[in-house]
Amino acid sequence: MFISHCPTDFVQIQIQTRATIASFRRLAACLHNSSPNSAHHRVTKSSSGSAPPLFQPARTSHIPNRVADPVNISARPLKMDSTATLTPDRLLAAEDHPDLSSFPDSLRGKRILLCTESFGPVNGVSRTTLMLVNHLRANGAVVAVVAPHNHTKQNTFIPLVKPPAAINDNNRSFNQNDIELRIRGYPLPFNPELSIVYPFRLSTLYKQTFGHPPDLIYLASPASLGFQVMLQLRQQPAQSQIPIICNFQTDLAGYCAILFPPPLSDLAVLAFSAVQAYLFRHASVKTVFYPSRFVRRYLEGNKVQRDKMKLLQRGVDTRLFHPGKRNEVLRREIAPGGEVILICVARLAGEKGFGFLADVAAALDDRRVEFKLVIVGGNRNRVVEEEVRALFALLVKKGRVVFVGFKMGEALAEMYASCDVFLHCSVTETFGLVVLESMASGVPVVARDEGGPSDIVRERESGFLVPPGDLGTFVNRVVLLIEDEEVRMRMAKEGRKQAEGATWERVNNRVALRMAEVIEEREREGAEVELGTGAERNIETGVRTSRMVMSTTPMFGWLLLNGAIRERIVDVRLAAGMAVIAWFWIAVSLYLAFIETAQWLKARLRTWS
Repeated sequence: MFISHCPTDFVQIQIQTRATIASFRRLAACLHNSSPNSAHHRVTKSSSGSAPPLFQPARTSHIPNRVADPVNISARPLKMDSTATLTPDRLLAAEDHPDLSSFPDSLRGKRILLCTESFGPVNGVSRTTLMLVNHLRANGAVVAVVAPHNHTKQNTFIPLVKPPAAINDNNRSFNQNDIELRIRGYPLPFNPELSIVYPFRLSTLYKQTFGHPPDLIYLASPASLGFQVMLQLRQQPAQSQIPIICNFQTDLAGYCAILFPPPLSDLAVLAFSAVQAYLFRHASVKTVFYPSRFVRRYLEGNKVQRDKMKLLQRGVDTRLFHPGKRNEVLRREIAPGGEVILICVARLAGEKGFGFLADVAAALDDRRVEFKLVIVGGNRNRVVEEEVRALFALLVKKGRVVFVGFKMGEALAEMYASCDVFLHCSVTETFGLVVLESMASGVPVVARDEGGPSDIVRERESGFLVPPGDLGTFVNRVVLLIEDEEVRMRMAKEGRKQAEGATWERVNNRVALRMAEVIEEREREGAEVELGTGAERNIETGVRTSRMVMSTTPMFGWLLLNGAIRERIVDVRLAAGMAVIAWFWIAVSLYLAFIETAQWLKARLRTWS
């Protein structure tokens, strides 16, 4: 009787029924994965029961078969697992996939809301995102970029970001594929180029970009912006949930473990692990791209479904980063005595391993090795930058170490190519784009065997990988490359050859293809729940569906038949989600205030002393 008066609710009922069935299937899958014999339970966990941060500083390498012989470089590395030290192309090929040489036609004209925590040539993550945005737009996809407000004086958005006033109903179609919206937030004390965004409503993002929900949401290295998007989206009814693709590129838990003092660091690691596990496992998240084996293990430890995880390494612009950019005039300016030039490219921050690099440089100086170390990078927070510079103060006075500040584009490419050996000391990189850029520039690498570089550098071919806590072996490898020009040149050629196979086009086409697949899957699901052409079939389908709803959810089935109550429940859930975000912001604000005060006191003490 009730159903005969509510034919307009048939679609909603059927969608809710399918969502209920899907929930039972996911529950069954979770129960299967939680069995003692499941692959998820074979992942090593911390004593607290949650997945540990990706990378821990200065610990023994977990890859036991690296040969730490400082002399016999002709020795081959022992046989490793099938994904070890593979190039990006080999790793992509390892997962059977269609041709990545072409852009999927079905993605042209689709609306993609791309949310990123940083955008522009600021760091490896933001440069990767910028390359993807340019690729999607150049091939006809309609992309709206949302990123936190830039608090630095230097505009790192390329092309320049239009103010929100430029986006309105009158000219929306004119610049629909050129929408870039910044959200205000509070800059991180350790890195003002990044911000923790203030609370916002997802519906506001829709309104200020496309004017309506997009076809897909892409989250680049989700943090304060991406977490809010996922949290709000999962509170909405199933039929309103836009599919999400995430790209996990930043080890937030690892940064917390290094930057925060205990027990605060332990609490932060637990919090990030719990939040990421809660958000990534939701049905609205269709794919989580990961850049290396280490990240995959972390995600598995947080019980992210294996069928969601897809490998995605990064490409490199081999025309920009090229050995031909070598500048002899620049070399003479840096090393007038003809010394071998070492280079490190990284943001000047504690989590980038500069303490280890300072120890390496000091050990080389103690051995009276003739070298110059060029450090490229900076930090918008002068206090943090000065702390890093202080580690090298004595060597700067001796003329061994040179800080050259930020470099981008041609200037960065020229600096890479004009040096002889690249030193990578960070253990928190999920990939390490700078390693691939140095190899493309014809510069061999010595890196700590932790994180993304372990999947990039071919041991004894394009460089050396050293156990992360083994300072002596690291120094020996650097000395070997300084003294043996033949080995250095051979590794430089091999590194360039390897980098030439890592093209941005293939990497970005892989993302585009997955986007097209996810959108097509959603369109098929929508078509499956559409009603037939006749009223008789509508009533018949409605009766059958309502019985299914009542039988599968006897306690709440009546709620699914009442649109007003459904909407009220969704509103309550959204309000609860916003409350969680607000409370999180209060806690973060207190901590940021503490950090700002501590840095101010440090600066004052340094001035008084």
